[in-house]
Amino acid sequence: MADVLSQGEIDALLSAISTGEMDADELKREDAKKRIRTYDFKRALRFSKDQVRGLTRLHENFSRLLTTQMSAQLRTYVQMSVASVDQLPYEEFIRSVPRRTILTVFEPIPMDGRLLMEVNPNVAYAMLDRLLGGKGEALNKSEGLTEIETKIISQLFQKMLYTYQEAWKSIEAFNPVMEELEENPQFLQLVSPNETVVVISLETLIGEASGMINFCLPHLVIEHLLPKLSVHLWMQEKHKERLPFEEESLKKNVKKAFLPISVELGRSSITIQEFLQLDKHDVIELNQQTDSPLTVCVGDEPKFLAQPGRQKKNMAVQITEKIGEGEHID
Repeated sequence: MADVLSQGEIDALLSAISTGEMDADELKREDAKKRIRTYDFKRALRFSKDQVRGLTRLHENFSRLLTTQMSAQLRTYVQMSVASVDQLPYEEFIRSVPRRTILTVFEPIPMDGRLLMEVNPNVAYAMLDRLLGGKGEALNKSEGLTEIETKIISQLFQKMLYTYQEAWKSIEAFNPVMEELEENPQFLQLVSPNETVVVISLETLIGEASGMINFCLPHLVIEHLLPKLSVHLWMQEKHKERLPFEEESLKKNVKKAFLPISVELGRSSITIQEFLQLDKHDVIELNQQTDSPLTVCVGDEPKFLAQPGRQKKNMAVQITEKIGEGEHID
């Protein structure tokens, strides 16, 4: 917070200017100098604030989808959320990655280039421990992954990438294919060192283990998608009216849908003993009166009232009334 001058300091400053001890123009020049800041061309900001917000929203949706998927797959408490979205040179990102980590390089076919997912070892080993029947503890492994562990964790990461594909579907449809799994970032050259990348960090909690999952997206690879990340474009797409042929196609598809329809003739309550003693030709008395309408269910929901009858040689019902929303049928 900026310092606030006291009334005495303000009076002294005005007095110095009026007596000529201080020059007002000199103060303006000094103030202008303070507004100049150094620009590092190696850290060129190639993503606009609007595009960064679009990427943030997209990965927030991805974190929600992944939380649901991983909770079901690992059968433990999983929580993920977007912690930060930063743009920086690729070289700086690689230097910030720990020497011992899990790096997944994947190609978003049919797009050109490669993307990177970096999973903190605490999170990766907790996932692996849960899949192998453990409690999901973060293991401190000094050695690398074994062949079996690599196979298991590769399959898990591929499922995570399918969820990533689902999150991107509204922007661009692509098929993420894993190319390699690496543990040392020094052996990985995704793009040139000065290439700008955007790094999305997901704060991840699996049981008692916590860590980060980072997605590194080079500007060169997703450059053609950036206009689609605009908020205005999203709002236009959301409120865009359907064309007549699109509505007609939807109606035709809905009409082809199959729904199970059943008619309830009545209900009865009997004991388990009576049920076990049921035999052929036994009669069960129902609670339905002969002059009361029958309930017609669509799926499991009561939708119509009907009266029984015959259509030629077949038993049938005739719809007499539609059941309103929220009405209860005894």
